[in-house]
Amino acid sequence: MNHIIKCLLLQEWWTHLWLNEGFASWIEYLCVDHCFPEYDIWTQFVSADYTRALDLDALDNSHPIEVDVGHPSEVDEIFDAISYSKGASVIRMLHNYIGDEDFRKGMNAYLLKFQHKNASTEDLWECLEQASGKPIAAVMNSWTKQMGFPIIVVDQEQHGSDRVLKISQKKFCASGPRNGTYENCPNWMVPISICTSEDPSCTKMKVLLDQPETTVNITNIAPDHWLKINPGTVGFYRIQYSTTMLESLLPGIRDLTLLPVDRLGLQNDLFSLARAGMISTVEVLKVMEAFVNEPNYTVWSDLSCNLGVLSSLLSHTDFHEDIQEFIRDLFTPIGMKLGWDSKTGEGHLDALLRGLVLGKLGKAGHKATLEEARRRFKEHVEGKQTLPADLRSPVYLTVLKHGDSTTLDTMLKLHKQADMQEEKNRIERVLGAIPAPDLIQRVLNFALSEEVRPQDTVSVIGGVAGSSKQGRKAAWKFVKDNWEELHNRYQGGFLISRLIKLTADGFAIDKMAAEVKSFFESHHAPAAERTVQQCCENILLNAAWLKRDAEDIHQYLLQRKAPPV
Repeated sequence: MNHIIKCLLLQEWWTHLWLNEGFASWIEYLCVDHCFPEYDIWTQFVSADYTRALDLDALDNSHPIEVDVGHPSEVDEIFDAISYSKGASVIRMLHNYIGDEDFRKGMNAYLLKFQHKNASTEDLWECLEQASGKPIAAVMNSWTKQMGFPIIVVDQEQHGSDRVLKISQKKFCASGPRNGTYENCPNWMVPISICTSEDPSCTKMKVLLDQPETTVNITNIAPDHWLKINPGTVGFYRIQYSTTMLESLLPGIRDLTLLPVDRLGLQNDLFSLARAGMISTVEVLKVMEAFVNEPNYTVWSDLSCNLGVLSSLLSHTDFHEDIQEFIRDLFTPIGMKLGWDSKTGEGHLDALLRGLVLGKLGKAGHKATLEEARRRFKEHVEGKQTLPADLRSPVYLTVLKHGDSTTLDTMLKLHKQADMQEEKNRIERVLGAIPAPDLIQRVLNFALSEEVRPQDTVSVIGGVAGSSKQGRKAAWKFVKDNWEELHNRYQGGFLISRLIKLTADGFAIDKMAAEVKSFFESHHAPAAERTVQQCCENILLNAAWLKRDAEDIHQYLLQRKAPPV
């Protein structure tokens, strides 16, 4: 299907690359949702693509969907989350704004008109505009021709049975407001949808926000009903609710009346706002605790990813163990509910959730999980009881994270004996969890050995960099020491950008941004220039985040441990 769409949607120049890649990415999910609605694939889309694109597009070193390409060396860099994931996200938003029937009419006209020709973005807008009667070009140009996206700021007032919403838009920046203001910022034409707790799956009202701010009146809504902007997490923007609006939404997380995709989106928005310094990280931790009854794999996956980012940040402090305790407390109830063994009638998402939760608990040092992982690993190695494929990654990760040289030797032996590349890759991705410095170096040396396929080396090094503070330092030094070989392997391809991002993005010290920048000024990587800029920006953002919130986080985590008075 992906190939068919790409053949149909041929762009006239690299500026319109997203017509191929963004559409193909969106169609993949659309088809899966049509064939397997029980997969809840759009919630997975929000976690895998939508939030990834938002994170990248909030940086100063992002780029518009339609980006001018002046030299062939620039082409590789636009095969990124903006062309693919943001492209797919704005098409999904456009489909929702137009409606399925008119969208199909417009796409049919477009494909027929350009079936033997190249096309541009403007050609697509013209066909969709004619089919829908809506100002498609005006709306979408604000999303494809300019970088970034807005944050929608919402407050409310209750007047009898009516509720008045005050809605405004500002450019969202990962570094937060510039000098406390958003002067000279662009505006977007933003499709805004609104639902209420009366029927969370039904849109109560739609408006097109084409000004910096507006007021919306919603009739017949009880004072105790919550109100949610962007149901389905379809619009490509972040939301900042007033304190009272946010508090009213928290019961919808606990009792699951908010849809999974909206529970995920709400938590992800808050995490991003905290990183930008617009709210306290402590407020996000408090909201995360509301997910105690969460059953959805994709929601847990996104929450787990954000906690992983926070854990990596706090590895630069002396209270890293406190965040591990928070993770253990949060994941223990769902871990106990799922257990270790599959149950009759479970779907594939249940199996994925079990692996995710056990891996998170094991890595965080949950005693019972560690003991059971070691027992099952021993039986697996001895041939007494083979580990199910779904449990291998969490078990391997757990025993390595708390293992020694014997553990690493055993894992490398399993790797050598594996007759399936899938198993080799599974092992390669977790080897970096080993904690001892000398063993970390063994893993890095292994990454460049003949035992690892060249295309998989990056995963091994990335696994080391993401495992710990020591691993991050060792991986970065290893990349610098072996840059010539690594660059010769991957120059001109996406793997060089991925390698740089995996090994440099996690630092949270200002001077490391300068070090990374200096290194790549003298060791050029033309296909990854924007990636280097993004990494330096992320390092500075991490450092500012840590300086701003570390002490408050520490005090909150200490308070949680303190016995009640």
